Amino acid sequence: MNREFVIDYAREYYGSEPEYLWKNTPDACVFRHIENRKWYGLVMNISKEKLGISESGNIDILNVKCDTMMIGSMLLKKGCFPAYHMNKKHWLTIVLDGSVPEDEIRLFIDQSYELTNFIK
Repeated sequence: MNREFVIDYAREYYGSEPEYLWKNTPDACVFRHIENRKWYGLVMNISKEKLGISESGNIDILNVKCDTMMIGSMLLKKGCFPAYHMNKKHWLTIVLDGSVPEDEIRLFIDQSYELTNFIK
């Protein structure tokens, strides 16, 4: 599981191209709806310490919007963390290190897309 999987999935299923918006974080990209331009995903490379992981080094993450009723139970899953750099009530961080299976990552992306689909 890696960032290329997320990029390919967003491109293939939602027609979203990654947008690299920040010069100081050139590897961070967002995914937006074609129609309403709202973000439904954010891929970044951050320090593991920012997630409370005691190991040193960096890790790729995916931030997705999540149903507020599900966030608590999602945080019990391996590889899921409170949203980094996003609203923790509405967003979830998933590490892209293989600890979360691809089929679950697809479901997280799909849910995020649906939750942001009707926002104007």
